[in-house]
Amino acid sequence: MGAMKVRVGYGLGARSSTNDQPRFATMVDELERLGFDSLWLSERIAADGPDPVVGMAFAAARTTRLKVGMSVMVLPGRNPVLVAKALASLDRLSDGRLLPAFGLGVVDPGEQQAFGVDRTERAAIFDEALPLIRRLWTEDAVDHDGPHFHLEGAVVRPRPVQHPLDVWLGGQAPSELRRVGRLGDGWLPSFCDAEDVRRGKAVIEAAADEAGRAIDPEHFGALVAYAEGEVPDGLARFIARRRPDLDDPRQIVPASLPALRARLEDLVDAGASKFVVLPLAEPADWADHLGAVAAAVLPLQG
Repeated sequence: MGAMKVRVGYGLGARSSTNDQPRFATMVDELERLGFDSLWLSERIAADGPDPVVGMAFAAARTTRLKVGMSVMVLPGRNPVLVAKALASLDRLSDGRLLPAFGLGVVDPGEQQAFGVDRTERAAIFDEALPLIRRLWTEDAVDHDGPHFHLEGAVVRPRPVQHPLDVWLGGQAPSELRRVGRLGDGWLPSFCDAEDVRRGKAVIEAAADEAGRAIDPEHFGALVAYAEGEVPDGLARFIARRRPDLDDPRQIVPASLPALRARLEDLVDAGASKFVVLPLAEPADWADHLGAVAAAVLPLQG
């Protein structure tokens, strides 16, 4: 396991309050200066965080090394041709620093209204759209006739710099793990521990094998939310909804920076190497806070 390249990125939650120019710019500049691998932005239409594509473009323009990803972009309800165009453009203008990650969308009537897709159709639309986006990034012209999309000679230019442009998927439900094996290039689950990663990795590798594919062993990771002190009750209830199998939902959240470091070390032992750490409460001063986080976790990058 020692040969794996550990990389630590930083995420903003969907309810982020870092959405104005001075605050967001400071955070981006510090992530680049300190040597974090990447910045990941969540998507929630009705919450205060910035739109991921807009935020990633802003971050890429201010930096030369920091990669940018979305955790995650909702695919059902979007036109796959326009998604392919926007993300290929972003990959080119960032010189190959895009880390695309897609999901089905949160279970929330307001959010689902924004995407205009029936909840029961989301998985089928996702499973048709994602392979289509891959084809639009790599083929000269795409013909496709499926239940949800019909294309005749569809062309998307420019091509992404990265070839292939690897796509990350999240989730821990059995159907989600199988989807990663079938359609994904990497796995980035959240609210998980080392045992979850070991179990999930085995299911993904079996599904990939069945589909005649292989997931790069470097492409298993985790999004790790952390607190500094006690996890608030409201958040514990949110985690309990996501992980009803846990006796104590607070156990899944490291409650200090040393505990965050220890959790990442456990996850490395379980076979994960790509991480996004995410604060449950955003700091008053990003520069101070990111300096402390960097001191705790970036030595793992080697």
